[in-house]
Parts: sequence; C-alpha cells; structure tokens
Amino acid sequence: MRNGKYKTVDLFAGIGGIRLGFEQTKRVKNVFSAEIDKYACKTYKENFGEDPFCDVTKITDEELENFPDFDILLAGFPCQAFSIAGRRGGFEDTRGTLFFDIARIIRAIQPKAFLLENVKGLTNHDKGRTFETIMNTLKNDLGYSVHSQLLNAKDFGVPQKRERIYIVGFKKGENGEEVDFKFPEPIKLKKKIKDIMEKEEVSGKYYLSNTYLNTLKKHRARHEEKGNGFGYAVLKHTDIANTIVVGGMGKERNLLVDKRLTDFTPKTNIKGEINREYIRKMTPREWARLQGFPDSFKIPVSDAQAYKQFGNSVSVPVVNTIAKKIISKLDELYYESNKEIEISTIDLDIKLDIAQGF
Repeated sequence: MRNGKYKTVDLFAGIGGIRLGFEQTKRVKNVFSAEIDKYACKTYKENFGEDPFCDVTKITDEELENFPDFDILLAGFPCQAFSIAGRRGGFEDTRGTLFFDIARIIRAIQPKAFLLENVKGLTNHDKGRTFETIMNTLKNDLGYSVHSQLLNAKDFGVPQKRERIYIVGFKKGENGEEVDFKFPEPIKLKKKIKDIMEKEEVSGKYYLSNTYLNTLKKHRARHEEKGNGFGYAVLKHTDIANTIVVGGMGKERNLLVDKRLTDFTPKTNIKGEINREYIRKMTPREWARLQGFPDSFKIPVSDAQAYKQFGNSVSVPVVNTIAKKIISKLDELYYESNKEIEISTIDLDIKLDIAQGF
C-alpha cells in the first residue's frame, strides 16, 4: 500500500471536514459517505461531487453484508448518553445511540483503523460513563488498540481556540498485539485573526446595529455588576479567535472592528442604524478559514446555514496532521511487514529472467 490509496468511509460527514483532512494527504480514496442534513449535503456535493444523503441508522445488518470494503472509518458523531445502569457498559449498552451504528459497522467490516471526533465534553459526559462505555466497546468488544487525546486547533496552524477529543483505533495483530500510536505534537502558531480576515470591504449586513450593540453593552454591564462574565467580545486583529459555535453567543464572542465600511445603508431589517464603531461579525468565509478550509471550498448555502456548518465542523489541519500519522502507521503495519516478502519475490523474478536469458 505504500504511496497507494487507503479506502475511507465518511460517516456523520457534515460538510466533509474530516474527509478533506484525509484527502489532503493524497493517500486515500473515499468509497462511502453518510449525512442526513439536506443543507450539509448540498455543500458536500458542491465540493466533493457526490450527494452523501444517507441515514446510517437505517442501514440493516443484511445491507452491511454488501457494504463497500474500506480501510479507515471516519466519523464525527453527536454525543449522547448511554443507559448503562447495572450493566457492563459495552456494545449492547450503546443501543439507541448513534455511536452504536458506528460500532456496528466496525464490527461488520473490521477496518484497519478509524478516527472518531467529538466535543471536549464527551470525556466527562454523564459523569464520564459515556466515554468509558465508548472506550470499552472499542477496546474490549471490538478488539482494537485505541488511543485518545484532546487537541486544540490553535496548536495546528489556525488562530482559533478549539479543543476536541480525537479517538484513533487500529486493528490488533493476529496474536492480539497492541498497536502503539502517538498523536502529533503541537506547532508554534504564527497566524492571528488578521490573517483570516476578508481582504476587501464586507457588506454592511455583517455589522451590528447600534440598537443591538447597545443591548449587548447593557447586558454585559448588568452581568459585571453581579460578578459574572457575559458572552460578547470584540477581539483585536492580533488575537486568537474564541471557539466558533452554533447558537447562543457564537458570533458575538468573535466580533471585530473593521473600519473599511463605506456604505452604512442597512442591508437587513435591523432595528436602528449600523453602528459607527465599525463593529461587525465575522463572515462565513472567515469562519471557514478559522477551521482551516481552503478558499477554494465552495459555500453554496445561506449565511445562516454556513455558520451552522462551519461551527459544527472540524479543524481540517488538525485532522490532516492526525491522518498523516495514521497512514504512516498503516504503512508500517501493512507494508513494512511484507517488505521482505516483496523483495524476495523481486529477487526470484530477476533470477528467473537471467535463467531464461532475458
């Protein structure tokens, strides 16, 4: 397989951030994708040329018998609590959750490796029982060497504080040998917010109205009086962005001052006028850059959907760095171990050629 293609499947694919991180290695070929959000499917199709619409939970055991063969399973799955009271906390206890379907596919196909991604909170979800059940299922029920680590996007080249848990697994050796794996080491961050900002003036629709800005200021003042923090923050261009998230104060935690605006005509039905402090939200493209998506990545959906998609996606550079490590390990396991056999075969072919006078 050295320099060849490992086959991947992309489950709970979203807009394909995990797939993109792996495809950037030039060493994989994706053979199956699954996503149920129609807007995410639209973005996925626009960028990868295929519609991933598929409900993984509806794939039957019979259909799994004819499932495409693959080497690496990729999945960024939603976090759900498991009902494990009084039970051993393994495969059967994950029934009714989306993780169960991942485990079901791994059990049926037995891929060489997998990468699972989730929010930091998975590690202490339901007092840690959820994570314990997942790890027990992967290690003991499915028989994989499993490694997990929290990684922060800011340590891998993008100016965003974003911690996520990554779980990597490898099929054990024929005699049940564990497979060692080390996650990538952090690199020094060179980029700041100014490096992901739009190069040209952005539309006034991204600027806050003076009415809304004043409301935010009043809310913060009231919270500060009580000794509490409050969500909104105006960042400096030399700062690192806070985690981009969907809903709540997701956009307001990453506000910018951008004095390039020349047209103060309201573009939406805002209350009041555009604020004269030049405070605006980041654009969807800026969120895409904070997640490490290249500018060639197309955004065919509304701003509301785009914010949701990039806020729910992964940091592509983090995935890409892990992907390189996984592929290197697979090369070692499945190529290096056969190297002597391949060399012996080549030697035999040469000897035969010489004997035959070629």
